[in-house]
Amino acid sequence: MAEVILMPRLSDTMTEGVIAAWHKKVGDKVKKGDLLAEVETDKATMELESYKDGTLLHIGTQKGGKLQVNDLLAIIGNPGEDISSLIGGGGQKAAAAAAPAKTEAPAPAKAEAPAAKPAGESLDLANMQEVILMPRLSDTMTEGVIAAWHKKVGDTVKKGDLLADVETDKATMELESYKEGKLLYIGAQKGDKVPVNALLCIIGDEKKVDVEKIVAAAKGGVSTGAAKSQPEAVAQTTQAASAQTETAAPAHGTGNGRVIASPLAKKLASEKGIDINKVAGSGDGGRIIKRDIDNYTPAAGGQAPATAAQTGKAAPAVAGQVSFEDVPVSQMRKVIAKRLSESKFTAPEFYLTMEINMDKAVESRAKLNDISPVKISFNDMVLKACAIALKQHPKVNSSWQGDTIRVNHHVNVGVAVAVEEGLLVPVVRFADLKSLSQIATEVKDFAKRAKDKKLQPSDWEGSTFTISNLGMFGIEEFTAIINPPDSCILAVGAINQVPIVKDGQIKVGNIMKVTLTCDHRVVDGATGAAFLQTLQGLLEEPLRMLV
Repeated sequence: MAEVILMPRLSDTMTEGVIAAWHKKVGDKVKKGDLLAEVETDKATMELESYKDGTLLHIGTQKGGKLQVNDLLAIIGNPGEDISSLIGGGGQKAAAAAAPAKTEAPAPAKAEAPAAKPAGESLDLANMQEVILMPRLSDTMTEGVIAAWHKKVGDTVKKGDLLADVETDKATMELESYKEGKLLYIGAQKGDKVPVNALLCIIGDEKKVDVEKIVAAAKGGVSTGAAKSQPEAVAQTTQAASAQTETAAPAHGTGNGRVIASPLAKKLASEKGIDINKVAGSGDGGRIIKRDIDNYTPAAGGQAPATAAQTGKAAPAVAGQVSFEDVPVSQMRKVIAKRLSESKFTAPEFYLTMEINMDKAVESRAKLNDISPVKISFNDMVLKACAIALKQHPKVNSSWQGDTIRVNHHVNVGVAVAVEEGLLVPVVRFADLKSLSQIATEVKDFAKRAKDKKLQPSDWEGSTFTISNLGMFGIEEFTAIINPPDSCILAVGAINQVPIVKDGQIKVGNIMKVTLTCDHRVVDGATGAAFLQTLQGLLEEPLRMLV
């Protein structure tokens, strides 16, 4: 399915961008992380990477062309796909919304105006060249947590320098500077939560910038007395963190300017203690990408200090002494807590458990894997069976909308994937129309990208039903919490060999327990039971899934 890429807002004051160069042309294959284009903003020329695999089907303007923020920039999809509906008027609304912002953009001569304004006047921070606000780094982001600062108050900052690592609800992303000057103020410390468009930092000439007035405006006009000493306090509190960053990640700066490398490559180089200046790039124009970092072999002595530092951090607990550690809650964990709490405390849930004889599924899977291009798991078979059963029981494939119940005609099955920070639920779209090998390939790709933090919002949005499988951990049965806006979730347990009665004799059978959690506002007990009966029939006679 073709996906539209709009012109992103690459700086706080950006209302439009000029295409400085295209690195792909229509018809070219594009992979995630590939450099698509260079976009010239009002502050700098910045690289735009693709976040989708496919073929470049359309570009919104040629080199030198100007686009408003949220105008149609490109379309990526499958070769030959019909994109006429996406091209027609795709960016008109965004262009109309951006037009007023363009007329209000301040002239460069007004950059020093804030210093001359009376103390009581409010300042338009979004249009001040020295102010950096917390950017929206993803479509779903409402706030960010400062994971690390790579500059401290008083440091000289150049365009392209890494300012900070910002943790969103899905990933930790790098924030690069698009301004030059001295870092005069930091609005949040490491671990602090900052809403989108809140004051993040101030960069400029200390002789021309009234830091107190900007901070007071950001705080809604509170007294500026405390703000005067804030930069000094920030400098002291961030000194240690900055020193650690400089020793652990010396690769972020270069002597002659910005390193031509993808943000992921920079992050991996920093984590592995690799001097990125010594890595040869294999991307466009010598650009350093993830593969270059993965294949790079540093000198034997280069990693010794990092290893020693890491071993020095761990302090053994003293026997007989009470000890604990308060770990800050990550953004992902906060979102999980918020969404699942809302689900648990608002949806009247009930649970249905059923045993399924998997003897024929075990036998069929072995035969399928002899001819399948990719290994098919039992979870893939459960997903396919659920997709078919959902078409027969549309009420289970529905969601509560308040005044209405949305009955989905399409089947998008979410698959819960455990990652280090929590849980992600990528979606297998139109699962009822896909073969077992297609489902297996897609699920494996999702699992890998989830652990590598490469999933995009489009990958986890739009589910109509969810599967959570803990069978690989030996869990026999459990109950799962509904993933909104779905009305049901299936908890899948392990396949265990247990004695069963078959044809009047006791035999060993492969039994799997599943538990369906239902939202009683949408699904009744008989409806959920009928769905499980259909699922049971499909898994106990897998050939029925191929009809």
